Formats: sequence, C-alpha cells, structure tokens
Amino acid sequence: MTTLRPLPVPAGPAAKDVLPALRAALDGGPALLPYAASAHPPVVPDTAGTLPDGLALAVGTSGSTGTPKLAMLTGTALKASAHATDDRLGGPGQWLLTMPAHHIAGLQVLLRSLLAGTEPVVADLAAGFTPRAFATAAAALTERRRYTSLVPTQLSRLLADDAGTAALRGFDAVLVGGAAAPPVLLARAEDAGARVVTTYGMSETAGGCVYGGLPLSCSRIRADDTGRLHLGGATLAHGYLGRPDLTDEAFRTDAHGTRWFATDDVGHQGGDGRWHVEGRVDDLINTGGLKVAPRLVEEALLAHVTGVAEAVVVGVPDDEWGEAVGAALVLDDGATAPSVDDLRVALRGTLPDHALPRLVTVLPALPVRGPGKPDRSAIRSRLAVEA
Repeated sequence: MTTLRPLPVPAGPAAKDVLPALRAALDGGPALLPYAASAHPPVVPDTAGTLPDGLALAVGTSGSTGTPKLAMLTGTALKASAHATDDRLGGPGQWLLTMPAHHIAGLQVLLRSLLAGTEPVVADLAAGFTPRAFATAAAALTERRRYTSLVPTQLSRLLADDAGTAALRGFDAVLVGGAAAPPVLLARAEDAGARVVTTYGMSETAGGCVYGGLPLSCSRIRADDTGRLHLGGATLAHGYLGRPDLTDEAFRTDAHGTRWFATDDVGHQGGDGRWHVEGRVDDLINTGGLKVAPRLVEEALLAHVTGVAEAVVVGVPDDEWGEAVGAALVLDDGATAPSVDDLRVALRGTLPDHALPRLVTVLPALPVRGPGKPDRSAIRSRLAVEA
C-alpha cells in the first residue's frame, strides 16, 4: 500500500540531503510531499483516500490563481520526463540547481541528477540570486556535459554581468521556464553565446514538457477551438491529491483513449510547427470591449522602450474602460522612469491604441510567486492604489 510522508526540503547546498529520500520514492518507497523546510508542512486533505500505485511525489502547484493544489506524480511519469529531457538535450549531464528544490523545477534538477548518476551542484542563495553566486557554483561543476535551469529574471541578471555571462557560456544547455521569456531577452542570450532552451510545463506535467516550442518525445500538445492549450503524454500527473472534483475538471480522456490536461493558457502552433504560448486565459485584459494579451504588450515594452529591463502587464479595474492596461516596470541601472505618455508614444504604431498602457509603476523588483512567476495579483493591487 502506497504511503505519503512530508519531506522538508532545506534551502541552499543542504537541499542535496533529500536525494536518498527521492531515490527511494522513485524506486517504490514512501511517496513524498516536498515543502520548504522553513515553512509549515502542507495540509493533506482528509479526502485523500487511496493513493495511486507508483505514486512518488505530491507536488504543490504555484497557486498563481485560485487555491494551490497537490499534483500526484508517479515514478513512471518523473522518469519519463527526465529521460526525454536527456534525449532532447543530447545526453545525461551534471546539473546546477539555482532555484528552490521543493518546486517541480528544482525537484527535476535533483531527479535528473539521480537518474544520470551525477552529483548536482547547488548554488548558495542565502543572499539571494546573484551572478557571483551563480558563477561560483558553476565553477564547481566537474562533468563534461553541464546543464542548469533558470527563470527569465535570473537569466536577465546574468546577462547584465560579465562574470555571469561568462559562466552561462560554459553550459551545454540552459533551460529557461517558469514564466514567459521575452524574445529580446532570448536574443541577448544568443548574442552572448548562451545555449538557451525555453521550456513550458507545470507541476501537472512533471515540469517542462515542451522545449523550444516542440513537445518532448513522450509528450503531446494541442489547442482547442478557443485556443486553450491541452497537454498529454507519459509525464501527466495522476490527478490532484484529495480533489477528485478538480481532477475530473482538468484531466480528460478523449475518444481515442488519450488522456489530456487542460491548462489555463492560450496559444497557437506556428508555421514552423513550434508552439507559442500567448498567456493565461485569466490574464487577458478586456478594455473597452476589446481583448489584450499582456504578453504582447510586455514584449513591446522590452523591445521599444529604452531602459526597461523587466515588464509585467495586467488589467486594472476601471470605471470607463472596464479594465485599463497597466504596466509594472523594472528599469536598467541609471535609466529614467518613463511616464504613461512616454510609453504610449513609444509603442504607438507597434501596438493598437486599445493595448497602449494607461497606468505605469516602476518597482525595484517584480513580486513573484512560486519559481519565478510574476505575482500579477500583487502588481494589479499596486497599480490600483496608484491610479
């Protein structure tokens, strides 16, 4: 009978202490419920019921909308994800961990290391993520093939630092996920000689399952008539712990017997066969009866407004427009804060008039949730207060 036990995961280099427990979970031992050692253990629902055979991990979603859930991942799903990643990247290698190891992205770094038989290196982030800490940790890697996984904000910071950029060049692949990576950032990375691979996935798919816009060998992706993306394949979660109602809503089996997970994202397949994620359904802004995809505005801000290092766009309640397009910006060092008029002038002609920002705030850093996802709710509240 499968059992589930909480697993406190330390921060920093001590995260490697959980490797034996992860190995046992993959091999059929007690299933684990990972959580940050500095936090309270997650509450296991009273309705958890019988656990599925082969359960290895119950991993929390990032909870960017709604109540966080616990995705049940079997050892088979986790192994399929790790092996398909190795195949896509060119073979097993040594990994550098740069993010919390209780989230799926961090857990996958440890799991891939276990299955590859390599010793992961964990960056010391006690003082936060810095290019110096990253470069120091990268220098400790000893294997021929070297990989790491970052969120876009981390990549941006590394590219703004000479030592960080030099360290990036030493990796055979740098996975970037957790949030949308703007094209201008990816272009900077390519110009700097970094081998970046964008990833798309979530806890319900054992982490990234679409790399560079193409699904892994064990994964599938499709869009329905509304543009909502559905993911399938061997890495899918069994469902949500103790929430059969939410499981039935999100996981469906089609007439051909293929099981799919309905994401909260919209996207499309380009002419080159690669998939493009446009953003979350709930993030679309309805202003004056017209829809605005925040990601398109964010990309325009980064590409056309001088001094903008990071940008997040949200809809802010507005009596006249229903929602107003609001932008939260992080600026390059020494850059002058732009006004709303500055932004609208810079973007007019690139974006339709209804998509031009009507509110702007400049922050020292973007608030985030989970492994690098912008906290859009906090940003919306900040803009509403300043409106």
